[in-house]
Amino acid sequence: MSWQNNVLRVDLTFGKISTEPLNAEWANDYLGGRGLGSKYLSEEMDPAADALSPDNALIFVTGPLTGTMASTSGRYAVITKGPLTGTIACSNSGGKFGAELKYAGYDLLIVTGRAPKPVYLSIRDEAVELLPADAIWGQSVWQADAWIRRQQQDAQVKIAAIGVAGEQGVKFACVVNDLHRAAGRSGVGAVMGSKNLKAIAARGSVGVRADNAANFMQAAGEANAKLHRSGHRRGLMRYGTLAMIDSMQEFGGLPTENFRKVNFGGVGSINPKAVTVKNRNGHANLVTNAACFGCTIGCGRIAKIDPQHFSVAGRGEYHGASGGLEYETAFALGPVIGVDDLDALTFAGFMMNEHGMDPISFGVTLAAAMELYEAGALDQSQTDGVALEFGSAEALVVFAEKTGKQEGFGIELGLGSKLLCEKYGRPELAMVAKGQEFAGYDGRAMQGMGLGYATSNRGACHLKHDCFEVDMADAGTDGKAETCRTSQDFTAMVDSTGLCLFTTGAWGAGEYQKMLNAACPGDWSEERLRQTGERIWNLERLFNLKAGLTAADDTLPPRMLKDPAPGGFAKGGVVELDVLLPAYYKLRGWDKNGVPTAKTLQGLGLN
Repeated sequence: MSWQNNVLRVDLTFGKISTEPLNAEWANDYLGGRGLGSKYLSEEMDPAADALSPDNALIFVTGPLTGTMASTSGRYAVITKGPLTGTIACSNSGGKFGAELKYAGYDLLIVTGRAPKPVYLSIRDEAVELLPADAIWGQSVWQADAWIRRQQQDAQVKIAAIGVAGEQGVKFACVVNDLHRAAGRSGVGAVMGSKNLKAIAARGSVGVRADNAANFMQAAGEANAKLHRSGHRRGLMRYGTLAMIDSMQEFGGLPTENFRKVNFGGVGSINPKAVTVKNRNGHANLVTNAACFGCTIGCGRIAKIDPQHFSVAGRGEYHGASGGLEYETAFALGPVIGVDDLDALTFAGFMMNEHGMDPISFGVTLAAAMELYEAGALDQSQTDGVALEFGSAEALVVFAEKTGKQEGFGIELGLGSKLLCEKYGRPELAMVAKGQEFAGYDGRAMQGMGLGYATSNRGACHLKHDCFEVDMADAGTDGKAETCRTSQDFTAMVDSTGLCLFTTGAWGAGEYQKMLNAACPGDWSEERLRQTGERIWNLERLFNLKAGLTAADDTLPPRMLKDPAPGGFAKGGVVELDVLLPAYYKLRGWDKNGVPTAKTLQGLGLN
């Protein structure tokens, strides 16, 4: 079967390592990945505990299809209580680390407590040990990765690590694996740093097997063929997610200058065409595309910075190729702060990967700081002598590095938008929901997206629901609450399989159902998978309610609710949350206070 039926536990406080059987009942109810990790977290800790205390648990979890022949089967999730939001955090990543953890024989790795001194965890099948990491504490992800490879004397070891941002508790620090893939949102890297855990190195030889191998090979083969034929795959392979920047520009939903505008005049300098054109020095940004483990899409980008660009001139260590711009990175390091310098964006993206930070939260936080500066709440005496002006490539380059290294005003930026704006007396300038920064879509232009931001269990997120099609077809609210709800449940299920959400552009529920039905024992019908997604969403909601959140947290900043969109498809519109939210609660089976009713909980087996 595709579950390994094995959980690895590491108690850092006492240095204790143990294994136990996977809870089969929970696996049957929550599948794997996001769902199963959230169930274990809910049982492991008090949701009211401080996210950066030893009482928080940090869970790395694979899905039943992780490491199989299904396309995009390299996904894993990091589940914990997030310090950026105070909510349950589910941060998903690709690359190769997840499959390697599965091949070592483990469905979940549960890390608790806090180590007395910096350590890293070495996993080589059954040989698991905590090793000193003093030599790499204070170093970047890239430096730690190279050091561990030398120590392990194994070029094929797969590593997930944090940088100084994670060590120092940057609220949006992430866990970076394979140098430029990341469990990126909600501050999961800060939780790892709070535990004095620098990295996890995994190497496995166990492999995986399906419950019915013949049926699984047929189902996966058919699904992969359908994905291969799809225009969605071809578009992602050719242009990557960066193509969305032109779509949002044309639509009028591209957040610009801290969401004050919905179009960006410099978009032609940072779009998919721009990354392929040689500049006056004969340099082209894009080197090639790249794929995660088992992926037949290849949406990733590999890029190089012009060696003569001011960000890297004389700094040869940044003249090589690494992770390039994807849409969310480009939006957050470009339009939202008004910068159209392609090499500056690429350098800042390198900094996000090297130092372990979420580019969305960093960019939107920097945008908030720029608006604070413009309003006179900040001046150059507080910003290390740098003019924090919209459009400043210098400010982007300086503070991407300073935030990663936690120097100067970069320490302030590490607080995230919400705490930064509160500190300087302008909380309304933080473009967040539940404390997490918005992604690259303006909710006023996309009502379903606005509702999704407000109701997401991990704070503002574009990946926990899918209202894109209905939003881009209709500026109104009709049907948006239902689409938001059903797509939230569907993405919760997909996140739990161990596969990438980008497969949803070609596959419907049937493809996942056929593969899971062959991979896992028991009868996995489409209805069972739908209910599994709904169960996961409600479990996360219950965690947040126990953590102290209420319906009052299902909201958006005044800019989204009161300031009309200045242009685009929905010009003059605001997010009609007063209409959408009551309808959403009713469809969810929650009361007017956003609490699941006893009937809803009973129907999902959550009572």
